[in-house]
Amino acid sequence: MPSVKQDQSDKDSEPFVEIDPTGRYGRYGELLGSGAVKKVYRAFDQEEGIEVAWNQVRLRNFSNDPSMIDRLYSEVRLLSSLTDKNIISLFNVWRDEEHNTLNFITEVCTSGNLREYRKKHRQVSMKALKKWSKQILKGLDYLHTNDPCIIHRDLNCSNVFVNGNTGQVKIGDLGLAAIVGKGHSAHSILGTPEFMAPELYEERYTELVDIYSFGMCVLEMVTLEIPYSECDNVAKIYKKVSTGVRPQAMSKVTDEDAKAFIERCLAQPRARPSAAELLKDPFFNEVDNDDDDDENGDVVSS
Repeated sequence: MPSVKQDQSDKDSEPFVEIDPTGRYGRYGELLGSGAVKKVYRAFDQEEGIEVAWNQVRLRNFSNDPSMIDRLYSEVRLLSSLTDKNIISLFNVWRDEEHNTLNFITEVCTSGNLREYRKKHRQVSMKALKKWSKQILKGLDYLHTNDPCIIHRDLNCSNVFVNGNTGQVKIGDLGLAAIVGKGHSAHSILGTPEFMAPELYEERYTELVDIYSFGMCVLEMVTLEIPYSECDNVAKIYKKVSTGVRPQAMSKVTDEDAKAFIERCLAQPRARPSAAELLKDPFFNEVDNDDDDDENGDVVSS
């Protein structure tokens, strides 16, 4: 009975909910994640035959600031020129006037974000944590030495993504953070207070704010605890951050090298090292570059 066979094949295939203007990318209904102004869906690149992520920004969130939309669009386009193995690749971007959305296609990581991944895999060696940390730093070094310099401004473990089968990590959610960060005042809404450097609140800062946030990421990776989770509101977090009071999670770091490394990242801006300087820290001595090649999938055995 051919009709039954036909029904079966229809049932096995998954329909696209939406297709991009070029006809290359198709969006499925499945949501991979969502934030304050953005939703991320599973999608498919029909030309390459690979799964990708379809990011959709609801522009009505910026309806009171049309210039923000223009800057957001140009900033996301700038990101398409970035090529680094520790930064999520951007493949395409367009504005949908009819639905008032900005859409962009990025690569997708198989194991989701680092916060979820770390919670799922609680038994992880310090060496593995160092490998992840080193890759995040390499991504930051690439952004910070880019011309123009790109500051992430909202780095935290939910914005770092993992390919669990290779141990590769990549910094994501970059376009939105980079542009929204320029309108400093938006940070109180879109930033992540637990990870924000004290000078960010003063609205005078450099790329070293990302190093502070990176230190908090390492702290979360080591302790499995979001920094300042003892505070029940943003005002209390701000008070502790601005007066230099460390999160309680620091007392749970038993590895002295890790604790000293985190403290270096959280230092005052004048004393805070760059990503390039941190990559030379003795903390990474047991993680050699050969390991990096293996974990990043550059070495493929036949």
